[in-house]
Amino acid sequence: MQHLIPLDNLVAALSRLPGIGRRTAERMAMALVQDQKGLMRILANALLEADDAIAACERCGNITLSSKNPCDLCIRPRRDAQVLCVVESPGDIIKIEESGGFQGRYHALMGRLSPMHGVGAADLRVDRLLRRITDEKIEEVLIALGTDVESDATSSYLKEVLSTRNVKVSRIAFGLPAGSAIEYSDATTLARAIKGRQEIG
Repeated sequence: MQHLIPLDNLVAALSRLPGIGRRTAERMAMALVQDQKGLMRILANALLEADDAIAACERCGNITLSSKNPCDLCIRPRRDAQVLCVVESPGDIIKIEESGGFQGRYHALMGRLSPMHGVGAADLRVDRLLRRITDEKIEEVLIALGTDVESDATSSYLKEVLSTRNVKVSRIAFGLPAGSAIEYSDATTLARAIKGRQEIG
């Protein structure tokens, strides 16, 4: 069968999205190229608009408008500036905000330690975290990672790194199901987990 390079490139790009395997990417690509209502162009324009207008907050890593950087959560005066909640990704910030259980500031690591996938400490935003603790005079770091093996390893690493700093280190209470991630938790569970946080001994 004839290979169409633009179609192959589309499939390859779609398959790089989380949760999208090769078969699903092929079905999505075929749906786009066969669509007669201009969906491909609508999608392309939406992607370009998002690429221009959306950025990662230079301070916490949250998703924000390019024109509002740092983000609202970093500059809002009513938030507790001495407590920093460390999460894996911007999606976790959104979930915790929806819970209403935390009023401090955030720091997204943009990943977690995963030797199997080649992700080490240098690939995470740990250096920026340490700078923020000093520059912003942080008094407490709340580690809000999932309960899987990689998240536990990341939490242990952070606890070790932060042990030399004059900062209280706590972790959200384990109201989360074992093996789950923050982004899949409901608002009530998250709020209880944050309120029940414990200092890491």
